[in-house]
Amino acid sequence: MSGNQTSYRVVFAPSGLTAQVEDGTTLLDAARTVGADLDSTCGGRGLCGRCQVIPTPGSFPKWQIESDAASLTGWTSTEDSYTGRRPISDGQRLGCAAQVCGDVVVEIPATSQVHRQVVRKSVDLGDLQVDPMIRLHYVELPTPELGAEVGGLREQTVDALARDFDVTPGKIDACVLPLLAPAAKDGDNAVTVAVRNGTTICAVYPGYADRATGVAVDVGSTTIAAHLVDLASGEILATNGIMNPQIRFGDDLMSRVSYVMMNPGGDIELTRAVRTALDTMIGELVDEVALKRDAVLDMSIVANPIMHHVLLGIDPTPLGQAPFTLATDGPVTTRAADLDLDARFAEAYLLPCIAGHVGADTAGAILAEGPHRGHGRQLLVDVGTNAEIVFGNADHILAASSPTGPAFEGAQISAGMRATAGAIERVRIDRETLDPRVKVIGSDVWSNDPLFDMQTTTLDISGICGSGIIEVMGELYLAGLIDVDGTIRADGPSKTDRVFADGRTFSYRLFGDSDDTRENINVTQDDVRAIQLAKAALRAGIDLLCEHAGVTDPDDIGSVRLAGAFGAHIDPLYAKVLGLVPDVPVARVASVGNAAGAGAVRALLSRPQRDEIEATVCRVEKIETATEPRFQELFVNAMGFPHTSDTTPNLAVEIALPPAQERAASAGSRQRTGRRRPRT
Repeated sequence: MSGNQTSYRVVFAPSGLTAQVEDGTTLLDAARTVGADLDSTCGGRGLCGRCQVIPTPGSFPKWQIESDAASLTGWTSTEDSYTGRRPISDGQRLGCAAQVCGDVVVEIPATSQVHRQVVRKSVDLGDLQVDPMIRLHYVELPTPELGAEVGGLREQTVDALARDFDVTPGKIDACVLPLLAPAAKDGDNAVTVAVRNGTTICAVYPGYADRATGVAVDVGSTTIAAHLVDLASGEILATNGIMNPQIRFGDDLMSRVSYVMMNPGGDIELTRAVRTALDTMIGELVDEVALKRDAVLDMSIVANPIMHHVLLGIDPTPLGQAPFTLATDGPVTTRAADLDLDARFAEAYLLPCIAGHVGADTAGAILAEGPHRGHGRQLLVDVGTNAEIVFGNADHILAASSPTGPAFEGAQISAGMRATAGAIERVRIDRETLDPRVKVIGSDVWSNDPLFDMQTTTLDISGICGSGIIEVMGELYLAGLIDVDGTIRADGPSKTDRVFADGRTFSYRLFGDSDDTRENINVTQDDVRAIQLAKAALRAGIDLLCEHAGVTDPDDIGSVRLAGAFGAHIDPLYAKVLGLVPDVPVARVASVGNAAGAGAVRALLSRPQRDEIEATVCRVEKIETATEPRFQELFVNAMGFPHTSDTTPNLAVEIALPPAQERAASAGSRQRTGRRRPRT
């Protein structure tokens, strides 16, 4: 390194981009000259702490550079006085403060990259790179002087954005313009502005603000889930979930459409209910992390077609009858305020729908799981009140829906309940004694563990949630207490006192030991039938798509993904025992959580992701199960456990299936069963 040099090379790892800069250039400015991915919100004023880099001393023959501590100026007063939200980590420097005085190699850590990759536990985003629609920029405006020709505040702000960030927004939201003057006054002529898509000023804050957030929402028929997300880092700040308040108008989608048809103004009631719920959730999310609603700048929403239309205030009745015509199958962008949501700076983006019964939630699931990105076939099943099914690969992708109803989520089941504390979520039945053991939400041990009573003292064990329902049905079949056709066997009472006559059918006592059967948690014949109908509708839809794709051998299905709030908790093996999915090797069946919600988060954090899903849905082949003549035959064949006609060679080596048994006679007169009373 020569003392006579006036310019030096700066190499940014891991990209390898190299800048040739003058002596005294800051590392942030050097990064900007070559487009290195180094974040900054404050425009290099030492306020945000996002531009931290790691100077890397050593010899680098690849770049012919000797980098050492003397390659950068020493610790600066800006770094000494820095008090921002993100502390300066050991060994790191602020890129806006450290100046180049020699050839140097610096690493840009992931936390300082604009397009950083995000991996989160609560929402699996895979290898997503953050590239949000909205960015914050801190600018300092000229001190106002009488007679100075500096233009209006909007023009001053745009000039400062162009000068400091090379951003030239041509528009400003109408709701923001009146706020410029108060913000500049309160911020002593310094403001932070949010710019959407590089073209529009969509928010303004006095002084320096460093947190822009968005809300990703999955509006399901039964539940609504929402995530508050940091738009700069991709971090999930808070998550919320509630029951959809529209349930009071009907358990399933068609019931709600019928309500609208039969009640003038019913569509307005449904719209008001879901919008009020969303607004409440936004308030709870920002309160949880001590933010204000004005911090919410963007929203992405997925929903099935009827929920999509109702949320937008569109009459859903055309979706209740053939030909199931959508008002639009394209993406919709609107102001959050137009949806009666108290988030004045936010814009809401609704992902595109695919067909009359295959909605934006399916588009979100596709975006999250990516069947369109590879050549291996993927079967993606979003298990819910209205199950959506996607099958295919990058060459050909098909989609359909099946009306499974709410049985999987506990509705229509005698002891069904939400997945809350006290709900039975796991079940095993001893093959010899036919006695069950269970696990409940809120306890870590099985019911045959000595610690079970102590751990569940404060819990009201009063029902079975979705995953428990699937497992108890599978266990009853595997234990030989349910026939292939779904009948609780009449010879059950001779094998165990847990099977008892219940009118003309039989029931199984799963939990409780009261002499009054109504005090216990029972599985009834009607419960079994409800699950059979739901799983047969789902499986028939899957088989229909496979037929259309020319795939008749389950081994030719590359992988199976079980999605949805309920699908996330299904044991893949029991999904196969019930015949929910074809006989794919269980190692290739996985529960992937709320894929629709993950897709909404991806769309919130990345404009390219929005472009990707909009292009993808245009080439999805839609299969309408309601008009397919084969659907009914496939439905009937799917009623059996695991299946009435298909063999299951893979399942046979994965678990011991029950031997074939002769049909047993029926019994008795009908009795009513119920849930166990809450503990006192």
